[in-house]
Amino acid sequence: MSQSRDHWSSNAGLVLAATGSAIGLGNLWKFPFITWENNGGAFVLVYLVCIAAVGLPIMMAELLIGRRSQKSAVGALKEAMSARWPGLGKLGALVGFWGVLAGFILLSYYTVIAGWSLYYFVKTVGWTFGGYPVGMSAGDLFGEQVSNAGLQLMLSLGFSLGTIAVVYFGVSRGIERIARIFLPILFGILLLMLVSALGMGGAGEALSYIFRPNFAELTRESVLEALGHSFFTLSLGMGAMITYGSYISRKHSVVKASGAIVALDTLIALVATVIMFSVIFSVAGMRDEVRDSTVGMLFISLPELFYSEVPFGVVLGPLFYVLVALAALTSTISLLEVVSAYLIDQRGIARKKATIGAGAAIFVFTIFAALSFTGTGLLSTMEIFEGKLGWFSTADHFVSNWMLPTGGFFITLAAGWFMTSKSTRDELMDGSEPRWFHYGAWRFFIRWVAPIAVAAIIVFVIRGTDFS
Repeated sequence: MSQSRDHWSSNAGLVLAATGSAIGLGNLWKFPFITWENNGGAFVLVYLVCIAAVGLPIMMAELLIGRRSQKSAVGALKEAMSARWPGLGKLGALVGFWGVLAGFILLSYYTVIAGWSLYYFVKTVGWTFGGYPVGMSAGDLFGEQVSNAGLQLMLSLGFSLGTIAVVYFGVSRGIERIARIFLPILFGILLLMLVSALGMGGAGEALSYIFRPNFAELTRESVLEALGHSFFTLSLGMGAMITYGSYISRKHSVVKASGAIVALDTLIALVATVIMFSVIFSVAGMRDEVRDSTVGMLFISLPELFYSEVPFGVVLGPLFYVLVALAALTSTISLLEVVSAYLIDQRGIARKKATIGAGAAIFVFTIFAALSFTGTGLLSTMEIFEGKLGWFSTADHFVSNWMLPTGGFFITLAAGWFMTSKSTRDELMDGSEPRWFHYGAWRFFIRWVAPIAVAAIIVFVIRGTDFS
């Protein structure tokens, strides 16, 4: 017996939910880090070009594939890739399942990082009311919490249960409702932090570093990093946007939604970078600390700085980790929805059972990821990919470098080459498209620019580049 398909109640609901999926730790954590590594300015400009030329066309492709089929990733890609050549249907289903598997694995370890935000929220609340402990090493604190197996499992379980609870109630009553509440809160917290950051002494230098291009500092590796992140930041290549697209009704515009999602995701990344860099340029010694690792700024340097350097930090400290938690939660929701939607559509399992079952199965692998930080045992010492020790790093490397790019490549082929021009035009040119949209330009980018760009990512991965 088929289940009636839920839909977003409005275009705004879709935009908020999909933007929440795209906004995650990559915006608050990785983009500032790679911008710093690549000397800002010219790198940021190249990134914006890549977002427009690669990220936006693929976003439209995924949403239109989902809306046209009204099916989750497996069924949608099977239908899309068999539109011209029926024999490719099995390949399309395989690509869709590859995306579902990517979402499964990604959620299993992403939940661990998301759990850290809960820990630091509790800590910062305590410091706000009790004062920051004199002489405490933030680095030692971080090391202690990630190596505490019981604590890691508890934090991960809490975040997993929160994710399951939202997806359990479906699209309009669960995912969309939470997005409508949480995304405005997220934007508000970011605005408060931006105002505070711009009041710091190094804000002017930070803005110059980020937005004044110096092409003499731009390298081939910088261009490749910008291209890679323009793809990874939008939750593309794993069926999340195809799944969300399948809940779009005919009265809502795919083009407008895609433009709004990409614009908001990019804006959040830039605002987070301004905030981070204002701190870096205002605090002595921060330039050296941020070079150490992507995690260094977010969970080691910032906690202490909120109570010593950042204006209104005693208030903004806890709010910042609420921001991180909300960004992570809206991403984990979309990842679980990819897997749940597969079980609902392809296996005929009721939503509540599918959500709980998928969540429980994923948490088994979350345990593996959480325990890989303890420093002992196979989960911490395994090395399948060179330099990637432990289950967590291994899973992250495999998903980021192999699963997402290969999935994204076939999605560009499905929309650009395997679907008919009429079918894609009908989805994008439905009378609600904005004036800035030109179908011929989109078709050129999705047929040529996007697949070549994603193929380049795969080629560089084969040659040893690491995007994890």
